[in-house]
Parts: sequence; structure tokens; C-alpha cells
Amino acid sequence: MVRLLVFSDLHLDTPFRWAGRDLARARRRALRATLTRICDLAESEDVDAVLCGGDLYEHDRFTPDTRVFLRAAFARLHPRPVFLAPGNHDWYGDQSLYRQGDWSPNVHVFTESRLAPVELTPGLTLWGAAHCAPANTDGFFGNGFQVDRGGVNVALIHGSESSDFRWQEDGKAPHAPFSARQIPAAGLAHAFCGHFHSPRDAEWHTYPGNPDPLTFGESGERGAVVADIGSDGAPTRTRHRVAVSEVHDRVVDLTGVTHSGEVRERVAADVKGLAGVVRVTLTGEVEPEVDVRLGDVDGGWDHLEALVARRGQISVAYDLDELRLEKSVRGEFVRLVEGDPGLDETVRRRVLTTGLRSLAGRSDELEVL
Repeated sequence: MVRLLVFSDLHLDTPFRWAGRDLARARRRALRATLTRICDLAESEDVDAVLCGGDLYEHDRFTPDTRVFLRAAFARLHPRPVFLAPGNHDWYGDQSLYRQGDWSPNVHVFTESRLAPVELTPGLTLWGAAHCAPANTDGFFGNGFQVDRGGVNVALIHGSESSDFRWQEDGKAPHAPFSARQIPAAGLAHAFCGHFHSPRDAEWHTYPGNPDPLTFGESGERGAVVADIGSDGAPTRTRHRVAVSEVHDRVVDLTGVTHSGEVRERVAADVKGLAGVVRVTLTGEVEPEVDVRLGDVDGGWDHLEALVARRGQISVAYDLDELRLEKSVRGEFVRLVEGDPGLDETVRRRVLTTGLRSLAGRSDELEVL
């Protein structure tokens, strides 16, 4: 049996644009600490090799300090081998971090956009490949690829399994697309993959997922995978949490609050007992007098690393039946908007809310709809 530790999509030097400068820097430090924990896990689990399925760092943002950090982190594992399969964010090229400096002899970087073999142990071969450009990399299992040796053959790649359509964001094409059925057809027992940040343990492939949170809304048991490869090549997978961060995404309903102080009270009740970074989305129907300001929610959360507030669907509980009868500018406005046949119900509600808040002198919150 051979024991492998597999991780991917750490994304060192991520900009964290949703965070302020100090928080973003703290989040980048956390990613480094996570890699240290991955190396600790490799030692404590006494794995035979460490595999990274790409996007280890951000090609456009890495610093000399990152290069020195990575070199030291992997040198510490010597003589335990470390195999790196560059992805679309850490693609292999002339200016690649992978080509700078002297790596310790236990580090092997795959440098070709086609699968190349490395013997892990007698009878077990690892096939790996690299993205050599930030986009438009073809699938590694296409073009009739077939292993040319016996024993157990496994792969390490960064690519998009085609039955999973989560890559379809903003019309972008997938990176190195493949079909799960291509894996056994090529003579491979299993493929360890990077790219999708959501973890997945499938019959023919494994996505570890990003090991430390990069944004809000991430779910699933992501981390590092310890895979025991038996004589038939089928892995026995055990997931290990290695993140040093906690990131929570919460929705706080403000319906029924009567003043701005209650907004913060609702948030406090919801985030009590949490740690790390929390994003709260404020929603609900509030009274017209309630002054909802994100600044009233920010700051002062000593038990959290940070709290990020944003507006969701906040509506205002106007009594339109009463306003419709008013002999006033407000009443005339309501009657005109409600009588406009060109507005659907959603747009009508937004126009009414925006206009009434403007008439009340609340133009600073016209985006609260």
C-alpha cells in the first residue's frame, strides 16, 4: 500500500478584494499557515509522497518572499517527495515561480502540457501534467492518451470534470476539460484533480477542494486528502481539516426592527459564538423610520477576526393603502406609480420605495430596495 497526501487550490497571494488591506494581509498569512499544517500532516501521517493539483499560488501576484517560503516548506519534507502539477493560476512558463531558485531535490514539478510518468514505487506510476498558459489548455486525457506500462497508474492534474457544470461562471470556458470515463479508458486507476474548490470523492477522481476558505459561501469538507492506494489502485480516502481560518456567511432578517439600535442587536445575536471572519447579509422589511446603515454594524466585534456587512433585499413597510388616500405630494406619487401600466410588480415596488424615501429626505439609502 502507498499513502499519498493530496491538496490543491491554496492560491497563495490571493488579493482578497472583498477585504480591507489589513484583513487581506491577515488572510494571506493564514494561507501560508495552512500549507505549514499540510506539511505537518504529511509527517504525522507518514505519507509516501505529497501531491499538489495546481493553483498553489497566484502567478500575477507572487513575491520573492513567497518563493522562499515555498522552497523552505517543501525542503523540510525531504526526502519525502513532493509533486506539483501547475494549474491555470500558477501556470508553468518563463516567469513562473517554479523556474526561479533552487528547489530541494525532493520536489518534482511537471512542466509539460501532456501527461508524463514518474515511478513512485515499483508497480505504481504517477502521471502528471502542467498548464503552460493561463487559459485554453486542452484536456490531458484526450488525443488517445494511453498508459504504456503495467501496474497501478494514477494521475495528478488541474482540470474540469465535464459532468460538473460549476465552472460555467460568467460564460467562461472550462480549463483542461475531461470526462470521468476517460480515466479508466486511458488505463488509469484514479485521477487526483485540482480546479474545483468544492470537495468531491468520485469513483474515478478526487477533488480535495481549496484547503483554506477564499471567500464566503464555501461549504463541504474541504482540506487535504490522505489516500491509501491498494494493489487494485482504488484509493481509500480520508479527509483532514487543515485550515487555520473560519469563514461564515450569515443572513440576518431585520423584519420587525423599530430603530437602528435593534439592527446591531439582531446581528449580535446571530454571530454570537462564531469565530473568524463573518459576512452578514441584511434582509427583511423595516419600518420607514428605521435608519439602516452598514457602518452601524461594522466594528466592535472583539470575538471575531472581522465582520463584513452588506445589504440584501431590504424593503420598507410603507402603508400604501393609507398613503394612496393622502392629499399630498406623497399620495399623488403613489397614485401615479400604481397607475402606470408599464411597470411590473417588482419594478413598481422599487420605484415606490425609492421615491418615498427620497421624498422623506433619505436619499443616502436609495439603494435599499
